[in-house]
Amino acid sequence: MNAISIVIGSICVLVIAYRLYGYFFTNKVLKINDSQPTPAHELEDGKDYVPTNKWVSFGHHFAAIAAAGPLVGPILAAQFGYLPGLLWLLIGAVIGGAVHDAVVLFASMKKKGKSLSEVAKEELGPVAGFCTGLAMLFIITITMAGLSMVVINALVHNPWGTFAVGITIPIAMLVGIAYKMTGNLKLTSTIGFILLMIGVFIGPYIQNTALGDFLSFDAKTLAIILPVYAFFAAALPVWLLLAPRDYLSSFMKIGVFAALIIGVFFVNPAIEFPSIVSDFVNGGGPVIAGPVWPFISITIACGAISGFHAFVGSGTTPKMLDKWSDIRPVGFGAMLVESLVGVMALIAATALHPGDYFAINSSPEVFSTLGMEVVHLPALEEEIGMDLEGRTGGAVTLAVGMSYIFAKIPWFYDMAAYFYQFVIMFEAVFILTAIDAGTRVARYLIQDFFGNVYKPLKNVNWLPGSIFASALACFAWGYLLFSGDISSIWVLFGVSNQLMASIGLVIGTTVVLKIADKRWYALTCLVPLAYLYATVNVGAYWMIKNVYWNSAASGYSLLNGILSVIMLALGLIVVIFAIRKWIELWKDPRFIQPSATMKTTV
Repeated sequence: MNAISIVIGSICVLVIAYRLYGYFFTNKVLKINDSQPTPAHELEDGKDYVPTNKWVSFGHHFAAIAAAGPLVGPILAAQFGYLPGLLWLLIGAVIGGAVHDAVVLFASMKKKGKSLSEVAKEELGPVAGFCTGLAMLFIITITMAGLSMVVINALVHNPWGTFAVGITIPIAMLVGIAYKMTGNLKLTSTIGFILLMIGVFIGPYIQNTALGDFLSFDAKTLAIILPVYAFFAAALPVWLLLAPRDYLSSFMKIGVFAALIIGVFFVNPAIEFPSIVSDFVNGGGPVIAGPVWPFISITIACGAISGFHAFVGSGTTPKMLDKWSDIRPVGFGAMLVESLVGVMALIAATALHPGDYFAINSSPEVFSTLGMEVVHLPALEEEIGMDLEGRTGGAVTLAVGMSYIFAKIPWFYDMAAYFYQFVIMFEAVFILTAIDAGTRVARYLIQDFFGNVYKPLKNVNWLPGSIFASALACFAWGYLLFSGDISSIWVLFGVSNQLMASIGLVIGTTVVLKIADKRWYALTCLVPLAYLYATVNVGAYWMIKNVYWNSAASGYSLLNGILSVIMLALGLIVVIFAIRKWIELWKDPRFIQPSATMKTTV
């Protein structure tokens, strides 16, 4: 198998799905109607509710949803071979992810841009709304820990990378201040990008200096630094750090993956991995301990379907769409593009020799038991200039895989080290942006919940309340980060993320049953919901039994097991209330055929 075949085939599947299934779902099932004003027009305030060009909305939405998930998940799932991951990326995104994102966006817009918990409260009742909100709080906390773990494993004892990532903080702040003072976006963006490149290229000169020694952190130290950083970043004004960092990282993401696609077509690397790694299909793998099902769907997460998208789809995006028909490119289409990002990440991982891949993604002690030998890794370590073994988490594998592909170009050899650190920086910057935004969301959720006990906390502009909520949010995900490893934390993130997607599809099913012309239209949400809900529960049970509450397992954690049980209970409550609502909607007279009505009357 070669990479070009996978890329061309994937693009064809996604384009056809967008044109046919995307049109059917938005026009026939959701019955979008551009004659009705969107919330952006109805509630236009020039601040939150602003009618926006659909391609600008697409850019915002895509940048918000496509963080580290589609990069890391497919790379970790490559343990099972390229075929399981590829199939789930395409099938999951078309049948599940795109439908989920479009229906959540639609449901929020129908409720004037309200959050998913508020939509659940109105559609399913106050108990389901409360459980949805509490689940969102748990999920956003676990998400921050999972994403941060990726950054840690890329930066541990990597002063060059730590410097390149760290320098983005003052650069983004400088760009934010300069843009606010001048209003010149092109100039400030250009300066920001040039400074980012300088940060990467001066990295080698600080490696063996006192500054380099200072920046050579171990994993536990980084696990403390990141939550402390997030506390201050979440408290700063959005325009000062979050917005300029998000903007600059969008350019880098587009550039890196455009380069990867061009590189694949230019080099056409062979896929070194087998279609299925039979040794690990039934479990026991060094990256993900569980079997291919349910863990292929849980591990890939955002690349195919993501509950985290519900935060965006019921947050900023529904307040921006100019027309109802924009739901198709923004909600449905952006998810398919994210799926393509996941496919490219999978190619970068599986283009490596399996021995090299497993050497990077497992500890040296575990790798020595696999009976494998490294092939190209020593040469790649020499090109890049650092030890690559045992750096699990996906970020390093992506950077190494891309470097391996481009290494086939003769002039690339001298640039390999810089390119590697650039990819590390680009991934870390995206993740830090998600951490900044996620910590803010967690802060708002905490203030909302505790505000029911102490009213001043409801005011998000009250400084003591903001400090308390931010500190609590950072401590919560920081504790998970400090005490976990990539295998346990990423699976916990995957389970919570897919549970959130299940809740999104539960609400989507309810909305479709309320508006659809035919009952069977609800299957568009019910089919992925049934698969995903079963996957989440089986995966969580497996992890609780074999890892979290198994004292002999390396990922043993009573807390992670308790969190899993709580989340499953919250999801079950929402599903029970939803089924009661579905039974009521199923009996709606509009679903009864005229002939049946006539027979009853006679």
